[in-house]
Amino acid sequence: MTAGAARLVLAVVWCWAGWAKVQQPEQSVQAVRAYRVLPESWVTPVGHGLPVLELGIAMLLLLGLRVRFAALLSTVLLVVFAGAVVHARQRGLAIDCGCFGGGGEIDPADTQYSKEILRDLALICPGVWLMCRPRSRYALDNVVA
Repeated sequence: MTAGAARLVLAVVWCWAGWAKVQQPEQSVQAVRAYRVLPESWVTPVGHGLPVLELGIAMLLLLGLRVRFAALLSTVLLVVFAGAVVHARQRGLAIDCGCFGGGGEIDPADTQYSKEILRDLALICPGVWLMCRPRSRYALDNVVA
């Protein structure tokens, strides 16, 4: 995988996830609340801030600006998301992860925890790649650095 391809894959994922949440901010808040890990006073700020962070990561990766930092943020966020899904599964919660909009409690038969965890773990790979090899041909880092 090249750095350019890794940047593009992650940028598309973060743009899709962030844009879906921006379109329905209350769904994003509901998704955060469903995990039952944050104090209620944090749920709304996190629910509203998460899409901004995701879109920010997407922009940095698309532009090729601060690629190593964006890859680190991406990887940390994916580890947190995967851990939250594992935690929800272990606690017997029946929730939609809310990764690409939606989220909240669902019928237990509709949970897709394994798929969500595997997706997050797979997306960690390009993030780690970019932390080790952030340089690519079309990147603002080449001009700014």
